Amino acid sequence: MSGPRIGMTLRVVGVLIVLGIAVFPLYWMFVTALSSDADLFASRPRLIPDLTRLGVFVDALAAGDVANWLRNSLVVALGTTAVSVGLGIPLGYALSRFSFRGKLLTTIVLLMTQMLPEALLVVPLFSLFDRFELLDSLAGLVLANGAFVLPIVALILKGAVDGVPRELEEAGRVDGARPLTLLVRINVPLIAPSIAAASVIAFFHAWNEYVFAVTFIYAPEMQPASVGIASFIGEVGTPVQTVMAVAFMFTLPAVAFYLFAQKYVVAGMTAGAVKG
Repeated sequence: MSGPRIGMTLRVVGVLIVLGIAVFPLYWMFVTALSSDADLFASRPRLIPDLTRLGVFVDALAAGDVANWLRNSLVVALGTTAVSVGLGIPLGYALSRFSFRGKLLTTIVLLMTQMLPEALLVVPLFSLFDRFELLDSLAGLVLANGAFVLPIVALILKGAVDGVPRELEEAGRVDGARPLTLLVRINVPLIAPSIAAASVIAFFHAWNEYVFAVTFIYAPEMQPASVGIASFIGEVGTPVQTVMAVAFMFTLPAVAFYLFAQKYVVAGMTAGAVKG
C-alpha cells in the first residue's frame, strides 16, 4: 500500500473513531430505552437495540406532558436564539464600527457577564420577574436566557464585523447608503457563518438550560423538557427506559438544529474560497 493510501486510511479511521465517540451516547440512550429490566441489570450490557420494544417511545409520549415539554423547549430555544441574535447583530456592529465614550468599558462588562454563574442571578431576576408578572411564562424564560447569552453572541459578531473590510462600507457610503443599510446589505451576508455559529450557541444554551427553568416555571404543562425529565426521578424508583426514551427525543431536535446550521456555516466559510 502506497504512502498516500496509508495516510487516507488513517484519516478515515480517525474520523470514524471520533464519530463513534460522539454518537455513542445517543446510541446508548436508544439501546437503554429499548432494554427490558432484565437487560438493564444483566452482567453483560446489551449492545444491540431490541426493536420489538419501540412502543416505549409511544408510552413515554403518553406519560405526563412530554409533548408539551418538548414544545416548550423548542419555543424557548427558538425565542432565545431570535432575541439574542436579533439584538447581538446591531450591538456587535456598533462595538466594531462606532466610536463612543465608554466603548472599551462596555466590551469589558459584556465579557465579565460570562463570568457570573446563573445561580448568582436567580434571586434578583426572580424578584424582577415577580414584579413584572413574568414568572411561570415562556416569555420570561426567553428574556432570561436571551439576556444571559446576548453578551457572548454580541462579542462573537463584533469579531466577525471586525474582519469585514471597511472599504466595502466606504463604497456603500459613496452611493448614499445609511449605517442600517450597510449593516443589512453588506455586513450581514458576509458574517453569515458567524451568525450561524452564534445561533447554535444561543439555541443550545436555551435548550439545555435548567436553573432558570426550574426556578421561574411552576406549572408542569409550562415546563421545558430539561426540567420535565428530572420529574421522572422518584424516591422509590425511576423508570429508566422512559427517562432514556424522553432524553433521546429531547436530544434529537438539538442535533437536527446543529446539522441544519452547520450547512450554512460551511457554505459561508467556502463561499469566497474560489474566484470565478
